[in-house]
Amino acid sequence: MSHKLDCSLCNDNIRVDYKNRELLRKFVTSQFKIATSRRNKLCSKHQRKIANAVKIARYMALIPYTRLQVAARRRG
Repeated sequence: MSHKLDCSLCNDNIRVDYKNRELLRKFVTSQFKIATSRRNKLCSKHQRKIANAVKIARYMALIPYTRLQVAARRRG
């Protein structure tokens, strides 16, 4: 079963990059977990690219691993 027609990244020809925080934020939950491809409406190719980009961005401290890190950062 192919979801290529439904994939927003395929349709808009968007390049996935770990430095694009706004794009990556759309594909994680409120608790900063990587959302499923069914929820994101992505094809398997772009779901893998998003997952890898999120993991790299977390490692580079561009996006937080958990919601607790956001709360700790706000407190000081």
